[in-house]
Amino acid sequence: MFVGEARIPDGQAVYAIGDIHGHVDLLDELLRRIETDMAANLLSQPTIVFLGDYVDRGPHSAAVIDRLSGLADLPGHVMLRGNHDQRLLDFVEDGDFDGEAFLYWGGLATVASYGIDVTGQHTPQGLSRELARMFPPRHRRFLQNLRYSHGIGDYFFAHAGVRPQVPLDQQDNHDLMWIRNDFLVHQGSFGKVVVHGHTPVDWVDVHPNRINVDTHAYDSGVLSCLVLEDNRWRTLHAERA
Repeated sequence: MFVGEARIPDGQAVYAIGDIHGHVDLLDELLRRIETDMAANLLSQPTIVFLGDYVDRGPHSAAVIDRLSGLADLPGHVMLRGNHDQRLLDFVEDGDFDGEAFLYWGGLATVASYGIDVTGQHTPQGLSRELARMFPPRHRRFLQNLRYSHGIGDYFFAHAGVRPQVPLDQQDNHDLMWIRNDFLVHQGSFGKVVVHGHTPVDWVDVHPNRINVDTHAYDSGVLSCLVLEDNRWRTLHAERA
């Protein structure tokens, strides 16, 4: 199955949002644009799929989780699990988790977004305990309940991608959050067209077998959304002012 022949079921549409990485301003603007687009197109069964990596690097991770946790239980909203989201959950719940890598790859900004002073001399273990103490139960439940993948019609949604030659219903959860090169270089069919984020690109990157929606929001200031209807695709974007 490839782009052009892959279809979304009749009467449905999908809005797939790329990596947010702690930018609630871009998220709010993109959600407004999606709402306007839905109204203009009179869509009866829209689904918004969030492709994961809601936290780290940007300054508003706590606000992003707060916003998304308020949407998670509403019909037509699918929240997927990114590697950064999993690392945050591990940092909060596992006292033995190696937090140095989490903090280095943008987690320090996430900790700060919860009102914790990160400017002094702190150990990863100390920050983990402090964040666990302040972490809202609703945020914890949100992270715990994130899905690893989702399928709609001829499309398969996952944060990072899939392992080639492995059936989609047998994919390893670690691959769904972390895979990169083996997935990106594969040119054959995955069974469905895979919509993903995880690997930053300058613009929504459409290949015959996959579509990458991660447009580097924390660096580029552009958060992107892929819109799928029938066998067609288009994009929406929110840009930092």
